[in-house]
Amino acid sequence: MKIAVLIKQVPDTAEDRKLTASGAVDREASDRVADEITERALEIALREKDADKSVEIVAVTMGPGTATEALRKALSMGADSAIHVMDDSLAGSDALTTAKALAGAVQGGGFDLVVAGNESTDGRGGVVPAMVAELLGHPFLGSMDTVVISQGSVSGQRQDAESLQRLASSLPAVISITESSAEARFPKFKGIMTAKRKPVAVVNAAALGHFAASHASGNVVLSTTLRPARTAGMKVVDDGTAATQLADFLSAENLI
Repeated sequence: MKIAVLIKQVPDTAEDRKLTASGAVDREASDRVADEITERALEIALREKDADKSVEIVAVTMGPGTATEALRKALSMGADSAIHVMDDSLAGSDALTTAKALAGAVQGGGFDLVVAGNESTDGRGGVVPAMVAELLGHPFLGSMDTVVISQGSVSGQRQDAESLQRLASSLPAVISITESSAEARFPKFKGIMTAKRKPVAVVNAAALGHFAASHASGNVVLSTTLRPARTAGMKVVDDGTAATQLADFLSAENLI
């Protein structure tokens, strides 16, 4: 079995994230890390490899040169190789352009399964995995809390606001997982050392096959505004009318 795992490098989630004047993520404003949700996606694949050493795992990302750091982290955790889509013309790509680049990177690779996080911690769009599935023409199982992979099929459960859903699909397929799935392992020293020798294929937009024809971003950010500083909340002093004050406040904010 051959599994592709979509990895993304994001600004450190422990720090404030900022945008440039053009609306792109300011990658120099904070430390860069591999997105935790994509590391959990990798863990799903690694557990299959633990059970069957013949499983091949390829980490795939799109981003600038610094995104190689996230791929090396994936390789140190146990991925066998990596694909890095890197092209200046893809800078500032919207979700659809990103999905086209990722789909172009994995098409023709003989992958049985593509695993991704359900949404990145920087964009929170949550649409790229489904777009990749649509572009590849594969079934899509989204926001899975549990995943069971077998020869020829993938299944699992997801929770929505009203029910617990059980989903299954034949392979090849694309799935996305939530933070309720397996917690990612830490790289071991041996993995960190061997990661330096594992292959990372760098491809440009022209190598994306028929997805390369329309890779320009369809969205243009006209302006950005800093998030307002947090202000102090209203303090309720109980002089016998606290309950009424609280009810009035909740009503005014449309919370009741």
